[in-house]
Amino acid sequence: MKKLTALLFISLILSGLVHSALAQEDNRALVPLPSVDDFSRGHDGWSFGLGLGIEYETAYEGSDEFGVEAEPAGAVQWRSGDDIFFWAGEAAGWRGLRADHWLLEASLGFDEGRAESDSDDGRLNGLGETGEGVELVLQARRAFDADWRYWLVGRVVTGENGHLGLFGVGRRFGAQTDGSGSEINLVAVFHDSEFANKDFGITAEQSVASGLAQTNVSGGLRSVGLNYNYRHWINPNWQIFGEALYEHFSSDVRASPIARGNYEAEIGIGFIYLF
Repeated sequence: MKKLTALLFISLILSGLVHSALAQEDNRALVPLPSVDDFSRGHDGWSFGLGLGIEYETAYEGSDEFGVEAEPAGAVQWRSGDDIFFWAGEAAGWRGLRADHWLLEASLGFDEGRAESDSDDGRLNGLGETGEGVELVLQARRAFDADWRYWLVGRVVTGENGHLGLFGVGRRFGAQTDGSGSEINLVAVFHDSEFANKDFGITAEQSVASGLAQTNVSGGLRSVGLNYNYRHWINPNWQIFGEALYEHFSSDVRASPIARGNYEAEIGIGFIYLF
């Protein structure tokens, strides 16, 4: 009787493990990366996620002021095989998996710019507002294997306010294929002079109005940084996600009077409900 009970117990455990594996396979994400939203549950057609995130972050690029901000989270997506079209907040675009090792993405987004009121301490007084504008973002990730354990990433941002490039390497933790788990990226960020001066430059007119020294920032290395992403399925409909970012500015950027801090940092957590 004891042997029969033990065999039944082992069978139940194995059955649960097989069911869990099959459920995860059915819920397979386009790529198993926590930083890539995929609400499709592995199926073609429409999907919709809506949620809220709370972020503790620097007030603007180069700021030494921090604040808490609530941000909407989620997206409307349509999946067809290895392609997903999405609309998330102020960005709309496409991402696709090619040859199991390439994740390509293109999107149009909106850069809100910077306002003097972004600094509660009046550090931006006299600088006016930086230009708002549409940005095109092109990104590619190249995995070293089909499991997406390690990869290279490249991103180009181009728009009315200049150009920015990002290059780095990433590492995924956990064996899940449903987009949950965690990952970390190490990146180097470069900008041209137009993009650099949008955030850190001070014109002659701004210098007179603000009392800060006139500054012209040349293009080149902007920063090096670390980015950590986490995602977990609480149940079939609820996700919890988290992100932490640290970006250390180059010496050219730190020389600008606008860069009150040597780094930018952000930490956030939130929930998403999948309909």
